[in-house]
Amino acid sequence: MDPFLEPGALVRHPTQADWGLGQVQSVDGFRVTVNFEEAGKRTIDARQVTLVFVADDPRDAR
Repeated sequence: MDPFLEPGALVRHPTQADWGLGQVQSVDGFRVTVNFEEAGKRTIDARQVTLVFVADDPRDAR
């Protein structure tokens, strides 16, 4: 799981483009709750899906 994934991060689902932009609501272990524009609130298993950062990846700021 990506340690930089935290509440407030803007993400997209890699295979569900029609869900639109999502904002991470919470992270509990591997369970990530994201509120997507077109799909509503979804719980993602971060072991199965790698969410894509919409803004610059925070690791690039190092």
